Amino acid sequence: MKKLFMVCNAHLDPVWLWNWQEGAAAAIATFRTAADICEESEGFVFCHNEALLYSWVEEYEPALFQRIRQLVEAKKWHIMGGWYLQPDCNLPSGESILRQIIAGKRYFMEKFHAAPTVAVNFDTFGHSRGLVQILRKCGYTGYLFMRPGKELLELPSRNIRWRGFDGSEILAHRLDCSYGSAMGQAAQDAESWCRDEASESISLFTWGVGNHGGGPSRRDVAELDRWIHAQPQIQAVHSTPEAFFQALEDESVDAPVFADDLRPVFVGCYTAQARVKQLHRELENHLFAAEKLLTAAAVQGLTAYPSAQLHEAEQDMLFAEFHDILPGTTIQECEADSIGVLQHGLTTVSRLQMKGAMALLAGQPKAVPEQTPVFLYNPHPYPITGDFVFELMPADQNWSQVLRNAVTVTQNGTQIPSQEEKPAVNMNLDWRKRVAVHATLEPSGLTRLDCAFTQVPCEAQEDVTFPKEDIRFDNGEMQLTINIRTGLVDHYIAAGVEYVSNGAFAPVLYQDSPDPWYMEKNCFPQKLGVFALTEARRAHRYSDGAEILVPAVRIVENGAVRMLVEAEFVWGRSRLVQTYCLPKAGTSFEIMQDIFWNEADTMLKLEIPAAFKGDYLGQGMFGSGSLPPDGTECVSQKWCGLFGEKHALTICNSGIYGSHCVGSTISLSLLRASAYAAHPIGARPLVQEERFIPRMDQGEHHLHFSICGGDAGVRRKCVDMEAQVLNEAPFIFSAFPSGEGTMPKPMLLLSEPCVQLTAMYYDPQKESYVIRLWNSQPDAVTAVVRLPVWNTAQEVSLGAYQFQTYRIRTDGKLEPTPPI
Repeated sequence: MKKLFMVCNAHLDPVWLWNWQEGAAAAIATFRTAADICEESEGFVFCHNEALLYSWVEEYEPALFQRIRQLVEAKKWHIMGGWYLQPDCNLPSGESILRQIIAGKRYFMEKFHAAPTVAVNFDTFGHSRGLVQILRKCGYTGYLFMRPGKELLELPSRNIRWRGFDGSEILAHRLDCSYGSAMGQAAQDAESWCRDEASESISLFTWGVGNHGGGPSRRDVAELDRWIHAQPQIQAVHSTPEAFFQALEDESVDAPVFADDLRPVFVGCYTAQARVKQLHRELENHLFAAEKLLTAAAVQGLTAYPSAQLHEAEQDMLFAEFHDILPGTTIQECEADSIGVLQHGLTTVSRLQMKGAMALLAGQPKAVPEQTPVFLYNPHPYPITGDFVFELMPADQNWSQVLRNAVTVTQNGTQIPSQEEKPAVNMNLDWRKRVAVHATLEPSGLTRLDCAFTQVPCEAQEDVTFPKEDIRFDNGEMQLTINIRTGLVDHYIAAGVEYVSNGAFAPVLYQDSPDPWYMEKNCFPQKLGVFALTEARRAHRYSDGAEILVPAVRIVENGAVRMLVEAEFVWGRSRLVQTYCLPKAGTSFEIMQDIFWNEADTMLKLEIPAAFKGDYLGQGMFGSGSLPPDGTECVSQKWCGLFGEKHALTICNSGIYGSHCVGSTISLSLLRASAYAAHPIGARPLVQEERFIPRMDQGEHHLHFSICGGDAGVRRKCVDMEAQVLNEAPFIFSAFPSGEGTMPKPMLLLSEPCVQLTAMYYDPQKESYVIRLWNSQPDAVTAVVRLPVWNTAQEVSLGAYQFQTYRIRTDGKLEPTPPI
């Protein structure tokens, strides 16, 4: 006899076409109805996940919350899934997804003594295979999902052994019909499911009114009960995901191995609502870096660890990862609310970060007269060398028009390369200073730079220059040519190898759709055009000076540390300033973009034609892997790149995710201009074009990329670290120490740069500090972890792409521990 497990749920988006207040009210109403039916109906069980929704019920209707607790104890209400909410499973980092699970599972254990073993993400728009290792290490034995459906991704079976980057596996089941049902249609849907789809001996049927809540109705429960009793060949029961997965295991149901990501689906979501995506990445970076800084201060008794405030900022991050917020498919009001939530988290973190940084100044000598100290906190467990930029103030304003204050920077008494650049302020006065330095920062601690001011003649300051010929930059390790007629890169040579073809880094436009999901296809095939250089414009060098002609390509900074070249482009109603940041040391360079976007139904991409053939790879959650080279829009996290047999070209980013690759040309997806929540409904028009329809992502945007060409093996080993350093940048601040106290020690040192410190924080539940290490390589690695505070050193071994959580014992020894 066939077995049918019927799981009643109420898919309820906290926000989507409604704001969070309406979502909270819908959750309370849905849970109240479900509780009523659970209490009235014998044998019926209601299943629901998402700790956020339960916390709203707990806060806004505590009596209902107590009823639910009693129903859970009576096994008439089942805590399903166990996550904080159903997040996007493409864009958040692996560390963020871990926090989703830790927050959710701990909430459900504390409030309900419940520990779900089947993770549930019905509506999420695709799933990184990096989830597998996360799920296994968080105690899950099964994964239930729906997207991508069978029309988008052919699987060998509904039941698969999903294999992760690290080789671990989990039993996963895809719903091939919807997770819900319309009011009064549950019995008919069950009948149709058994007739058309339920070919296996063990099947799962999900039902309940969803999207805006609803769940079960008395009519549906009664009709389903009658239908159950009328099925002589089917053993149908109201049940739970755990019972279904246990039956699959008990019966040893065939589940072929599937070793890939579960996507593509809704590829427009990799880029839509770019501001939300960039702010979310920024909060991830600042939160994780701040935790490391505050741990270093708290462990050494310099400040109390602010667990409550960091938890609040973490919840801001987790909320923004909801699968309609981060992918960019909400209405405009929800976008604004989400931006506010993320900015709240960033403000909270910045205050805590400053508190911890000031505490770490203990033992630093007082500043000598006429010097201003600047401190850079490196959150990473190894030294980092690069160019760093900061602003500071001399002792007083300089009103002289003959002499100006020049800045000299020393580190440990030795002068280091530095240059002055235009500060953020637009004030024609020698006062505020912006300085770029080339320095090596100490690992997991503060590096001090001392800045002295010396008066020099004003003529010594270089102005913006307007080149008459192509800009040929050569620092001895790297040669780069910028064509002044196109503003693009014609040559990028490192160690004698050419890495790009002519016209690299062109801003290119593609035909897009008002649909933010972009449901119609998985690629953007129609190229509309390319941003062109603006015409030379007339401007005044100074308010009382002569008029000059400003070309579109100009050298705006050039000193001992770097050269900055601006190229100004235009297309339609939009403008773009692309700044090439060319260091005087090293083989990598950066591109910074200031985009003034004013288009509709258009995709903006950055086109990078490589000068060699190779495989297209990108970073995922706790892993990396191949991306399609056929023009399919794909998703990666902090880096992507082309890897040939000998050479590779990698691109790290600070907040984009989408791209495509055709042959050897990579096209990074920067911005879209879709309508808000324009969901396709059959053949009906998407939007009412006869009236004003706002488009998303209009206005000003700032993007940042780091590009590096080199040996393929070296690039593969270094790119994850470089991406983390770009994102979790050093915290830089100017301060005057008191000279009191004892200088703190570095918190943690790692011998292998390919092993990342993804997290370091105090865990109140474990009553200890924890660290999380991740091997970013496809091969096993052994590294030495040093904790100078305890004067301990310990060797750790990590498998391919493996992450591991450790508790720091009171004696400074590392003890492996589950994430939760």
